[in-house]
Amino acid sequence: MAEKTTTTPATRVDRAASTRHQDDHAVAGRITIADGVVAKVAGIAAREVSGVYALGGGGARALGAIREAVNATDLTQGVKVEVGETQAAADLKVVVEYPAPIGRVADEVRTSVAGAIERLTGLDVVEVNVEIHDVHIADDEDEQTESRVA
Repeated sequence: MAEKTTTTPATRVDRAASTRHQDDHAVAGRITIADGVVAKVAGIAAREVSGVYALGGGGARALGAIREAVNATDLTQGVKVEVGETQAAADLKVVVEYPAPIGRVADEVRTSVAGAIERLTGLDVVEVNVEIHDVHIADDEDEQTESRVA
């Protein structure tokens, strides 16, 4: 009879226990950074890139519009992260503003997100995937900020 084996799911980041970095001179201990913290850092960094209109898919953006109306913006919208002991990986869904060059925006998002995560958390970023989910085309209503009637 064949023996049944179980496998653990593949992961992109390390899961090894580590208490100190090589260059640390402080007291030994453990620092744990929650996935939500890394996702928020990634979301903020991505939104700072010129040409990014929004993050997330259509449904997430609709829900995000409701959140913004009540002043409760979700900075992790459109961002999924995987955080290990010393490494992190991120997946982002991006809406690009027309006519920004999509490839340039995606590259800048990857660079901005990886740099922000590494700088603010100290985690090594092993992967940043950017999915261009849509292109936003501004129309007259988006650009109009004043009333048309006096």
